[in-house]
Amino acid sequence: MLTTAEPIEDTDIAAAMARIGQQARNAARTLSVASGAQKDDALAAMAVALRQSVDVILSANADDVADAREAGTAPSFIDRLTLDEARLEGVASAVEAIAALADPVGSVIAAWDRPNGLHIERVRTPLGVIGVIYESRPNVTADAGSLCLKAGNAAILRGGSDSYRTSGAIHAGLVAGLTAAGLPEHAIQIVPTRDRDAVGMMLAGLEGNIDVIVPRGGKSLVGRVQSEARVPVFAHLEGICHLYIHQAADLDMARAIAVNAKMRRTGICGAAETILIDKAIAGTHLMPVASALLSAGCAIRGDETVCAQVADAVPASEADWSTEYLDAVISIKVVDGIDAALDHIVTYGSSHTESIITEDKEAADWFLSRCDSAIVMHNASTQYADGGEFGMGAEIGIATGRMHARGPVGVEQLTSFKYRVSGNGQIRP
Repeated sequence: MLTTAEPIEDTDIAAAMARIGQQARNAARTLSVASGAQKDDALAAMAVALRQSVDVILSANADDVADAREAGTAPSFIDRLTLDEARLEGVASAVEAIAALADPVGSVIAAWDRPNGLHIERVRTPLGVIGVIYESRPNVTADAGSLCLKAGNAAILRGGSDSYRTSGAIHAGLVAGLTAAGLPEHAIQIVPTRDRDAVGMMLAGLEGNIDVIVPRGGKSLVGRVQSEARVPVFAHLEGICHLYIHQAADLDMARAIAVNAKMRRTGICGAAETILIDKAIAGTHLMPVASALLSAGCAIRGDETVCAQVADAVPASEADWSTEYLDAVISIKVVDGIDAALDHIVTYGSSHTESIITEDKEAADWFLSRCDSAIVMHNASTQYADGGEFGMGAEIGIATGRMHARGPVGVEQLTSFKYRVSGNGQIRP
């Protein structure tokens, strides 16, 4: 029988969070030297436990979804929250995919010999204890916990209030997998309270026991984390993703990618929010692309040129160009060439994901080299901005900063490194 974490009483939050932090630090010491086989055994057992508890998890999810609907939550966020058997199978499969990845811990990143005979290696090591603060998506509980474990880290998970029951039920499956493999049950802990004070305590570092914070959620959550955290943060504030349709774009490809990039799932951070169309092809490509989006149920906010050609387009405001809609709405602008497109992205973008559609390789290379976002694409939908699609098994989030973790944050990004130096009696003159 799976068991969930005991709820924290209001008067015990500070003491309980301190205890969670210390338990995570103790577990991290064990995980740092756990074998790859033992970690993989735990992950395999987690996937089994998740499948065996499908009824419990979906029942908890139904209660969370019912509360969210009653609260008037937006449909895009309801979609993020909702699990069904297929999605839960995807969660379990992602855990298995993470188990199948190579163990990064202990791998040699680089090695060299010095003239004095010293042999130096740069070796991957776990980060330690990772705090993950997230909203809505209960699958993050499994993804984050599994990725942290694979990289030898302990995890402290603080899910959103709207997914509280579901996250707790999934976490119980993760703990079952840990104990089955003989690893500490505190290697993956979930904060068992909806009280927002717990978030503040995590951001303060839990008395030095949290090494990195990863927020995954809306702008207000990420903004709070970035402004208040006293430990390093892997994050992106917004996903204002652009699709640039270059003058050498294939029309059928541009149309298909535009609809997919926006409408496949509108509530994810990799959904396109702005389409930039080259002035040279506005007469041939604008209407077909806009019509396809409108037919798919997408509203359009356009510049003067777009509104003149597309009767159903609404004039875009200045704010539209920097808006992450997370809904079936997109802004479209006609730009005078590739450099104008890049200038727009620099001005209004969030350094998340941008894609160019073109048959001109030279233009593609120009765009990919000069666009300084975390993920840049050529002839592909921005919806591929995902660790699972990158072959990472899953991701703990997407980072847009310039630390070592940029783009999808997978197992390798959840490690640091140390230098291992071997000699045969050398002393420094």
